[in-house]
Amino acid sequence: MNSKRPIVAIDGPVGAGKSVAARALARELGFSYLNTGAMYRAVALAARAAGVGPDDANVEALLGPVLAAIKIGFDGDKIMLNDRDVSASVGKPEIGDLASRFSALGAVRARMRELQRAAGADGGVVMEGRDIGTAIFPDAEFKFFLDADVKTRAHRRFEELKRKGASITEHEVLEQLIERDRRDRGRELAPLRRADDAMEIDSTNLSIDAVVTAMKAQINARINAAKDLKRA
Repeated sequence: MNSKRPIVAIDGPVGAGKSVAARALARELGFSYLNTGAMYRAVALAARAAGVGPDDANVEALLGPVLAAIKIGFDGDKIMLNDRDVSASVGKPEIGDLASRFSALGAVRARMRELQRAAGADGGVVMEGRDIGTAIFPDAEFKFFLDADVKTRAHRRFEELKRKGASITEHEVLEQLIERDRRDRGRELAPLRRADDAMEIDSTNLSIDAVVTAMKAQINARINAAKDLKRA
């Protein structure tokens, strides 16, 4: 273990339960929580406000001023973009799709990597996203990959969107998730995949409490093993 407080990296696809589990785990550990997916969605919002689309010619050059000036922060459960609360906007399906497309761009990933590494530099953070354990913090002390059956994930996402008043069918959500999976897992730059040393948890038939319990058990086992090694 490093002398600083550890970093917990949780990766996985949409609808696997990362956000809820990561937030709950952070509370139990007394750590900060950082949703990197929300950061990419904030980028998508900022790009759209600037009139930049992912298919524009010279898109990375057009995004340069947007990325240089962007400020993304968290105030409790609020997501702040340039000091403005955008929590309601980042959860919209079309923003999630835009975020997935923008996240394939090298300039976007480089800027987000810079911001995310700075946010987690002091440790004591639970960070969730698509490439935390593979690209952002490959040396994180604890790594998890949370997954679930795609139909289960689609149902969860549909219920979440329905609570927010979105007008969309569960079949449409399923089709969107299949496309997001294809794009996220197949992109050349930092694709979604399980880190070799990450513990994989299938949440298809697990409650959030069960997922958090499994993560805590793994963390405590590693910490106790390190203590035993020091005493030996």
